[in-house]
Amino acid sequence: MGRISLVRTSAALGLFDGLHLGHRHVLERVREQEKNGLLPSVFTFAAESVSIKHGTALEYLYPTEQKCRLFKEYGIQRIYHPPFADICNMDGEEFVQRILVQRFSAAHVCCGQDFRFGRKAAWNVQDLQKFGEQYGFAVEIAEDVLMDGQPVSSSRIRLHLISGEIERANLLLGAPYTIEQTVTHGAQLGRTIGFPTINQVFAEGQLVPKFGVYATETIVDGVKYPSVTNIGMKPTVNYQGRPLAETHIIGFQGDLYGRTLQVRFQRFIRPEQRFGSVEELQAQLCKDMACAGKE
Repeated sequence: MGRISLVRTSAALGLFDGLHLGHRHVLERVREQEKNGLLPSVFTFAAESVSIKHGTALEYLYPTEQKCRLFKEYGIQRIYHPPFADICNMDGEEFVQRILVQRFSAAHVCCGQDFRFGRKAAWNVQDLQKFGEQYGFAVEIAEDVLMDGQPVSSSRIRLHLISGEIERANLLLGAPYTIEQTVTHGAQLGRTIGFPTINQVFAEGQLVPKFGVYATETIVDGVKYPSVTNIGMKPTVNYQGRPLAETHIIGFQGDLYGRTLQVRFQRFIRPEQRFGSVEELQAQLCKDMACAGKE
């Protein structure tokens, strides 16, 4: 943690869960500082290490690795994402000294209006501005991005996802909600009925959208394939009680076990349901594919 940066940076500060439109606005302000010779950077927390935010239980949207990939896509060149436990006992000034001054050598920082830091989140953006004057870095407070008159937020996105309102969540995200997990072995029942699937297990602490069937798109080696995804539980396979996404990729054949794939969600088709026979299940899967407009 004590590494000293020799390159002056512009640092975005926040949890950045989901990297929604509001987060992107902060990142854009940081990237703007490249013209002043500052390296675009981010301070965030490892997603898996944050289970409570501002006293409220939190299920994260995207794992750390997925967040970092998105940061890089947006042109962020330095990312620091320590576990929350490594930082949470610092007071506000220690955080500024050790992270912003020493590690980042920050000349400019940007955050949202509700950014808080230090032990028990006791310091706010006004405190950050005072520290900036003291330690010689500029502080930019990004305005909220509004949609339907309300700020875009990860909490709004979570509510849409658990209600199956994928299209509303995608509007706030500014991109399709995406599962990016390793493909694991399943019971391979889909193969026996002509609908082979890939299984991706949600991690402990990760938000799980509403159980049911979705129209999706799966990326394999840079190619976009139409797909249909079921989110739910699989009692026949031991996934430590975690829900999973089971995706049938239309038009693809091949072994994807052990690969990390992106499955992008487009819209909710129907809730989960039980079937009286294999034939009923096969018929419904054909309907799902047709409903998704992907048959």
